[in-house]
Amino acid sequence: MTKFWTDTVKGLTPYVPGEQRSGDNIIKLNTNENPYPPSPEVMRAIGNVSSDVLRRYPDPESVELREALAAYHGVALENVFVGNGSDEILALAFLAFFTDGKALQYPDITYSFYPVYCDLYSIESQIVSLEADYSLSMERFVPNAGSIIFPNPNAPTGLATPRDSIDTLLKKHTEQVLLVDEAYADLGAQSVVSLVNEYPNLLVSQTFSKGRSLAGMRLGVAFGDKSLIEGLQRVKNSFNSYPVDAVAQAAGIASIEDDSYYKQTLSQIIESRDWTTEQLRSRGFEVLASSANFIFARVPRPTKVDGCEPAAHELFQRLSAAGVLVRYWKKPRLEDWLRISIGTSSDMSKLMDCIDA
Repeated sequence: MTKFWTDTVKGLTPYVPGEQRSGDNIIKLNTNENPYPPSPEVMRAIGNVSSDVLRRYPDPESVELREALAAYHGVALENVFVGNGSDEILALAFLAFFTDGKALQYPDITYSFYPVYCDLYSIESQIVSLEADYSLSMERFVPNAGSIIFPNPNAPTGLATPRDSIDTLLKKHTEQVLLVDEAYADLGAQSVVSLVNEYPNLLVSQTFSKGRSLAGMRLGVAFGDKSLIEGLQRVKNSFNSYPVDAVAQAAGIASIEDDSYYKQTLSQIIESRDWTTEQLRSRGFEVLASSANFIFARVPRPTKVDGCEPAAHELFQRLSAAGVLVRYWKKPRLEDWLRISIGTSSDMSKLMDCIDA
């Protein structure tokens, strides 16, 4: 029964996450999760959280975690905000900075939560087309004609935009916020966190889900000028003063402190990504140069037959039947492609076996 829904709710097209099928024989390459466990230091920190800590509310400002992040990234405490996953931070940022009546600019192929948030907050959008090669040109954004958001690297393409290009855009775009969503930047993109002290309108979001193997913990971070961080704090404290629980704060600090483990797992993922890219290309796939923990691959069809199902959808279904989950979108410019998360070397070998079967 929907008669009690508001018009806003009726008009929403919610974000649809990847299939969450589970089982002993399932290879899950559709949600961009880290295939390796969190640092052993993280697990120890979680185990050391006392019952006395759990009976109390957590620090609403997450000061110790923010101090660790500030030290790691070379910024001040006042430049750091943390939340319950980067999606929550994006939701707070949309409300804090993008409801000014001007159209929000973002790419036509990008993280599909952006249009969802625009619908939720009644924000007009201005779609910016990717280039024919799926790269994102900063020249396509109109400076100061509305705020800008894009992922770097982009999703689902995995292509990264150089820091210099973003810096050039920031020199022109000075009157509205530019939000760079660095959810996958750990895997090869050039972060622009170092620029937050130069540009008061730059906000950078990151997550502990991908590189730090804490998707189940829900922990995100934003970096920006003090005024932007205060804006996020005002919205957060008008909604939920305690979004980051005590266990998540302890886990986040431990993850930051075990930098060698973090870099080791990133290296393993990159190695598997490179191997998988080479294997797919040798089988006739077109694979974009990824800087993320996934790859975007165009599935070849020996002979194009009008009216036939896209080859990518056929392969998607065949892999799904074999228990290998990847991501497919039947949309313009995407229907010939699969997004494939990078798993362990064993996972990727099994993927190839299924493709060859």
